Formats: sequence, structure tokens, C-alpha cells
Amino acid sequence: MKTDINAKELRSMWLKFFADRGHTVISSASLIPDNDPTVLFTTAGMHPLVPYLLGEKHPGGKRLTDVQKCVRTGDIDDVGDPSHCTFFEMLGNWSLGDYFKKEMIPWSYEFLTDEKYLGIDPDRLAVTVFEGDEDCPRDEESAALWEKAGIKKENIFYLPKEHNWWGPAGVTGPCGSDSEMFIDTGKPKCSPTCSPACHCGKYLEIWNDVFMQFNKTADGKYEPLKQKNVDTGMGLERTLATLQGKKSVYETDVFTPIIAEIERISGAKYGSDEETTKAMRIIADHIRTSVFMMGDEKGISPSNVDQGYILRRLLRRAIRFAKKLNIGVGELAKVAQVVVDEYADVYTELATNNARIIEQLDIEEQRFEKTLAAGEKEFEKVAHYLVGDTLSGKAAFKLYDTYGFPIEMTVELAAEKGLKVNVDDFKKAFAEHQAKSHEGAEQKFKGGLADHTEATARLHTATHLLHRALKTVLHDENANQKGSNITEERLRFDFTFPRALTPEEIKQVEDLVNEAIKADVEITCEEMTVDEAKAQGAVGLFTAKYGEKVKVYTMGKYSKEICGGPHAKRTGELGHFKIIKEQSSSAGVRRIKAILEY
Repeated sequence: MKTDINAKELRSMWLKFFADRGHTVISSASLIPDNDPTVLFTTAGMHPLVPYLLGEKHPGGKRLTDVQKCVRTGDIDDVGDPSHCTFFEMLGNWSLGDYFKKEMIPWSYEFLTDEKYLGIDPDRLAVTVFEGDEDCPRDEESAALWEKAGIKKENIFYLPKEHNWWGPAGVTGPCGSDSEMFIDTGKPKCSPTCSPACHCGKYLEIWNDVFMQFNKTADGKYEPLKQKNVDTGMGLERTLATLQGKKSVYETDVFTPIIAEIERISGAKYGSDEETTKAMRIIADHIRTSVFMMGDEKGISPSNVDQGYILRRLLRRAIRFAKKLNIGVGELAKVAQVVVDEYADVYTELATNNARIIEQLDIEEQRFEKTLAAGEKEFEKVAHYLVGDTLSGKAAFKLYDTYGFPIEMTVELAAEKGLKVNVDDFKKAFAEHQAKSHEGAEQKFKGGLADHTEATARLHTATHLLHRALKTVLHDENANQKGSNITEERLRFDFTFPRALTPEEIKQVEDLVNEAIKADVEITCEEMTVDEAKAQGAVGLFTAKYGEKVKVYTMGKYSKEICGGPHAKRTGELGHFKIIKEQSSSAGVRRIKAILEY
């Protein structure tokens, strides 16, 4: 096993392996999904490829591979343990109606075991496949292919949908069995039935092959898909930790330079004690994720809504733990700079937006200093919450929810005054808050792959016309899209602009969009390189690598834009465009909500 492999080598090895097998190497998409109301961030490598998994033609062909930057924020409070990260890189490859199990499983085995690649001893590998149920058959095909490749029969485990089934993200849509790959750590079995489904630590997941071959209908039936897809994912950080024999992802080369800088500015030592180690992990993770958010092509700014709220929460949590290590105000910018320097050659947008990243971090740190001061004043007013010498859990939770005070900080402040805190009641209030948050997160995922209706396609098309109209009316080619969110009922479009639009400007924007709709021009799509798209004046995020092909949608003289989402066939299908709200989204970013009336 290649125990000395680093992140740069693993990325390169992955992309070359699949490029040698006919895959087009594509660029990582933005962390902010295009026109998708179901999630705040790109959470997996497949997310930006949804239209193509549903049958739309990709300019790169039917075989694709990439390293996608991802963010998952459901477990922010778990960060600090050995494995949780909010930002991660996902190594992925896809077959869009091309190859399937008989090609993918042997390739997976080769990449894992061949000395040219990861060189893992086959005897240390275990795999899982779908055990079958009344809806879909047992995946004997995958099991047979794994055994033929070289996996011992006793190391092939059949597991239910809970463990070996992917999707659909919504009520309906593409789905199928998956086959997961694990490394046996050598720990003894926790029981006679010990398997990769256990959480005993014997088996560590390293890779997942998803085989999309069914469509779940509204009445709960699973019908064969016309286009079978393969979607695989290997988490770079977790894989590095496994290969390098590290107990934590924070001890791999993606984190060691960041933690070294935290040690330098704090004077503390990683691993010296549990509290210090946890604080350094949280700072390293949260600053790394924040740098990628602020440095993204659609650059996020701290705010009180959506992606900006998550960014603010991460930054403030990092600042709180920096205080525990006696790191002064302004010092976290040095940690952020290390992140930029470590990743700039892979993700060039970080270098492009370097100054903005540092500026946003400094501003948020100063804001939080004022918030903390206000929170400490609030703490002085809690005497009426006291039961004897104990602060109520409700009061402690208010300090957490409103001012960002962790329970540990509240306990410390109380102890200084000879008071106690009802931590059990705080935990109950916190658990209720988490339950509501998870319910909200689940609603965010409602729709998923199935959410590509005619209504959303028309509203998506309208965002192109809106984008062009804004640039024209405001006489500002820098009024660029910073994100959009579309449901079947309305569109929401964020763009860079320093002030509110006047009523006259809003009316002019509406008129230009409706003029394009009334013209009923055909919407055409061409595939071309980024340089060709630029030469033709196409609007869009030019994130693709040199020579990589993109789709350019043209709507007569009204719009020319790089895009990969669903579109109408003619502008005349859109109905009447009406702006219902124009407001601030975050510093320097405006937000428009609009509808199409029929």
C-alpha cells in the first residue's frame, strides 16, 4: 500500500487513471449549485452533473472524471473529532449511459490493488453489495464481478437499502444499488455478525460505486432506466488518512501546514492535550472551508441568510476557538493565507480572490468582537433566569443561539461569578434546535434529481434574460451572477451591484426581458471551448480548464451564456416576466425574486 502518497499525487493519479480509460477530465464546479433550490452547497461530485445523469448531453462526452470541491454542513458541531470535515474533495468518475458494472468493478479493483496505483493488499479489502428486497433484486452480478476480480468470497457482504442503495434524492427519480469498498484495519470482529455495516472501526470505507439503473415512480415502483449511469466517489481526505495510516484526517498533508501555522501563532502544540487538539482541528477545518467559500467563483460573503449564514457560523466558531488558544484578533488571516497558498495551484480562484478572502475575514472578525461584547453584557442581565445559584438551560441556549456563545464559554463566565449552569436543560434545548435544523435540511433536499420540470426550465431560461437585462440597464458588465435558486413557482437571482435598483430601473429590466420573450426567438445550444465562448462574448463563470468544452446557450440578440441547466426551446414559452422583490443579499450583492405569469 502506498503509505507515502500525498494529496497532489492522489489527485493526479486518479485523473490519469480514468483519462487513460477514455474519460474527459472536467473542472470542479462552483461550491454554489446552479439554479438548484434543493441544497445550499455542492455536496457531492454528482451534484453539478444532474442534468446529464437525466439524459442531457455533456460536452465532455459519456465518460467523465474530476476532483470536485464539496461542502457538507450537517455535522458542524461534530468537527473536532478525527474524521469530520465541512469542506472536502471528492474524486469521481461517471458513465452517462456508456459502461456499467462489468467495466467499473474491475477498474475499481485495479486502482485499489495494482502497485502502479494504491497497491492495497486484496486480502485487506472488503466490499458490500445490495442484498435485494421486494422492490429490486439481489445484486448477484456485482458480487460475482468482485469475486472474479480477486476479492475473497467471505469478504463480500450483502446489505439492505439502508447501506447499499443510492437515491432518489426526492420522492421520485433515478436510483440504484451501490457497492462500497472498505479496508480491513485488522481489528478483531466485534461480534460473529461483524460487517462493514458496523461502527466498531474494523472496516474503513474508501470508495463507493453507484449503479443507477432504476427510476422510482410516484406510485413507488422501480422501473428500469433507459440510460444506466455509473457515479463513483472517493473522498480525498479520508483516503489519504487511510493510506498513510493516520488516525485522523488532520494529520495528513492537506492539514499539517495549516495546523503548523496555528501552532506558530498560538504557541500551543497539537496533540498536547485533548482540548488543544480539538480547538486546532476546528480552526483548521473552519478556516479552510471559509477560504473556499469566500474564494469561490460565486464568492460568498458572511450574512444572516443561506450560504452566508453558514459561512458566518463557521468563521465565528473558528474565532471562538482561536480565543481559547490566545490567538489575537487579525491572526487568523495568516491561517487563511496558508490555505490559499496550499491550494492555489489546484484551485486558481483562491489566488484570484486572495485579497477579498483576507478582507472578508478581517471584517467578520471585527464584527464578532462587537457581538461578543454585546453577549457578555447580556450575560450580566441573566440574574432573573437564575434558580438559586444556577443559570437555566433556556438562558444558556439563548446566549448560544443569539450571540454565538458555546456552552463552555457560558459555564466559564458563570464559574467566574460563582454560578452554575443547567447543562442538561441546555442540551435538551440544543437537541430540539438540531432536530428542527435537520428537518429544514431534509426539506432542502426535497426534489433533487427529479426537480427538472418545464416550469423550472422556463424560469432557468428567464435568469439568462434577466442577467443580460441587468447588465444593459445598469450599464455595468460587472453586474455578474452570484447564485440563483429556482423552484417551480419563482426564481431568485443574486448579482454583484453596490446599491438598490430604482423603480425605473426595475421596470426597464422587466421590459427588456419581456421584449425578448415577445420576440419568441429559438434557444440554441453550441459546444465550444472556453476561449471560443469568450471570443463570442458569452457570459458565464470561466472555470473550465483550457481546451475544455462547455455549452453556450444563445437567445437571439438577447443573451449568450455558458450554462449546463435545463432550458426552454423558445423564449416565447416563458409567459410574462415580473419582478416581485429586489433587496440586499449581502455586502455588495443584490437579490431579485421574479415570477412568470401565464
